[in-house]
Amino acid sequence: MSREKIISENRAWIENTWKKLDEKLSKTAVKSRYKIPYSTKDGVHDDRSDDILWWTNGFWGGLMWLMYIGTQKDCYKRTAEESERLLDKAFGDMQNWNHDVGFMWHILSGVNYRLTGNRQSKNRNLIAAMSLMSRYNVEGDFIRCWNSWIGNENVSGWTIIDCIMNLPLLYWASDEIGDTRFEKVAKRHADMTMRDHVRADGAVNHIVVHDTEKADTVLGVRKGQGYAEDSCWSRGASWALYGFVLSYIHTKEQRYLDTAKRVANYFLAETEKTGWLPRLDFRQPETPLYYDSTAGAIAACGLIELSKHAEEIESEKFFSAALNILKAMEQNWCDWTEQEDSVLQMGSEMYTNGIHMPIIYGDYFFVESMLKLKGCEFLVW
Repeated sequence: MSREKIISENRAWIENTWKKLDEKLSKTAVKSRYKIPYSTKDGVHDDRSDDILWWTNGFWGGLMWLMYIGTQKDCYKRTAEESERLLDKAFGDMQNWNHDVGFMWHILSGVNYRLTGNRQSKNRNLIAAMSLMSRYNVEGDFIRCWNSWIGNENVSGWTIIDCIMNLPLLYWASDEIGDTRFEKVAKRHADMTMRDHVRADGAVNHIVVHDTEKADTVLGVRKGQGYAEDSCWSRGASWALYGFVLSYIHTKEQRYLDTAKRVANYFLAETEKTGWLPRLDFRQPETPLYYDSTAGAIAACGLIELSKHAEEIESEKFFSAALNILKAMEQNWCDWTEQEDSVLQMGSEMYTNGIHMPIIYGDYFFVESMLKLKGCEFLVW
């Protein structure tokens, strides 16, 4: 069955879900206009504007741009622009930026520039790209994730799977200013991620520790936000799935598409076991049964894009799986009431903390997935 026929058969659900998103978020856009939300407390969005360097701070404004693209409603555009203005405070402490500047600016300022031509937004995004570029370790051949904030531990050689999703910022910068160095660094980091983070079966390592003075040298792995060092944190797998698809789209390098397929097949085999509702870690104990809706939303985005570049049989499999995940989550985990500011519930930060809570990037990727299903070809990343 073709992607077009699958969409046709699910058109009523897609349109109805989008209508519910617009009805709810058009109100929340006004209500939370002067906040940078991360989660909710008693149904009300919290505000991370006092923690301006928090890595998720671009997702609220990015979500508003997605809704604007899908509706052309001014309420979303105004809130997205206000969110970008609030994030400007981060430029007062650039020393403490990390590799997540793509999450913070590319889906916010980068989208603003591409939609409106705003030159200030372009400059914000270029500064973010230069910051990410500066984290590249020339001898170790990787992009360092964090600064030294974890106790007394030296994290200068650490990389995390999440960074694969920040690489589109570098691909964009190469195209925007005609400088191939950005793309070359992005591909070097993607190649390292493919080699050191993605296992043969498609599972992933969250944190890898490298020798900072010698390339291709792994000193160890850490469990990070998953259950154990040899387990597979589902959101890490979803980052890899979508991130490698994006690296393929930007570079047309077949190895990235092949890696995305390998991760996707592992993710789907594990997620189908639990009725298309992804567990927090695919190798966690049977009890307690922890889930993570954010992993499902991210993976759905990647699967939809992957279906566009796979052969016919694989294309149908990946696209159908994305729909299965989204429909299962919408039925079981979405809150459509006005008493709750967030939409997608049951997100989880990590295996030991923040279990089953709404998280802003869950809403972001759920909306991005639905926008793709509606036929939008604008690639945010």
